[in-house]
Amino acid sequence: MRRGLARLRGRRGRLLAVLAVLGPGLIAANAGNDAGGIATYSSVGARYGYDLLWMMVVITISLIVVQEMAARMGIVTGKGLADLVREHYGIRWALFATGSVLVANLGICISEFVGIGAALGLAHVPVVVSVPIAAVTVWLLLVRGTYKIAERIFIVMTIPFFAYPIAAVLSHPKWGAVGKAIVAPHLQTSPAYVLLFVATAGTTITPFMQLYLQSAVVERGLGPDELNQERAEVVTGSIFANLVASFIIIATAATLFLHGHRAVNTAAEAAKALAPFAGRFAEVLFGIGLLGASLLAAAVLPVTAAYVISETFGFERGVSRSPREAPVFVGVVTALVIIGAVVAMLPGIPVFRLLVGVQAVNGALLPITLFFVWRLSASAELMGKYRNGRIFNIVAGATVVATSALSVILLVVTVGSL
Repeated sequence: MRRGLARLRGRRGRLLAVLAVLGPGLIAANAGNDAGGIATYSSVGARYGYDLLWMMVVITISLIVVQEMAARMGIVTGKGLADLVREHYGIRWALFATGSVLVANLGICISEFVGIGAALGLAHVPVVVSVPIAAVTVWLLLVRGTYKIAERIFIVMTIPFFAYPIAAVLSHPKWGAVGKAIVAPHLQTSPAYVLLFVATAGTTITPFMQLYLQSAVVERGLGPDELNQERAEVVTGSIFANLVASFIIIATAATLFLHGHRAVNTAAEAAKALAPFAGRFAEVLFGIGLLGASLLAAAVLPVTAAYVISETFGFERGVSRSPREAPVFVGVVTALVIIGAVVAMLPGIPVFRLLVGVQAVNGALLPITLFFVWRLSASAELMGKYRNGRIFNIVAGATVVATSALSVILLVVTVGSL
């Protein structure tokens, strides 16, 4: 009996040790694999098979670079990005960035609750039941919980992402073709291909990820002594998130593309379409992954907006703060959760137009956010010995220029399709 209790305590201790290492980097990267992201990756696999897998390698490197800069700034300065933008570039730029974040995050928040409803709809749970329950659960976690509890639950929410590698294996892909697509770039010049190419980059590196990550490491209280640990977590979190994205592409390519089923507009459609080719179990797994992804993003997005608004105007903020201590922070979280859930339940909501509009706003915001992340992390005055090194700064600058160019292309294309 004593040995059994000792083993149980040992396992619990190891689990807590793992959770202590994991944190903002893993959460931020995986929150990017939200309902819109899953829909995008599913469309890539369904329409072009394995052809775009090679770009996931490039995007992973870019994501690691951008996330590392945001985490390092938060650890060294003890301030969120909105705080630093206001201090170093003035209130006008801070207000512009804050307004854009609020609009974009509200749109994405609505889409996440739509994703929750769609995922549970696969199990025949009505939207009027699933969405309100999810909204109340998210609100209680963010407003009544502590940061430590919220972070651990966020980490647990990443577990459903393991459903996608399993679904990919069940789809019986041609692994030789997968390997070839990863190392041999394949390009097309058709407008549809260019749109999905840019959308894939845009949905993998989004502004709210950097904003959340930097504010979260500040609230976690990480210091320079823990920088290497957080860097390792950023790297592993980014790799894991993009492996999940790659497996979504593989699963849909091995089934939908192979059988000519290439009209996929939502993640829920992709889940249903998998069943005839990979079995009912694959559909269930895809739905579980969609639910976990939507819940995680539905929780992270309101917090990100609340961080940014509170930092811009100098209000008290933090998941661990009570409504009395941080009324603006809690008010923003509450407003976004309520609006997101209510709009998601409206009949006949134009989901496609909503997602297109959100993409346009994010496309406009990303170059600005990345520029601030890059220049502030390279500042000797702000970062001291922790500023970007010469080689890293060149790589970071190239990443910012490339991702910004892609975002501008996405903005132009999406606005043209409205």
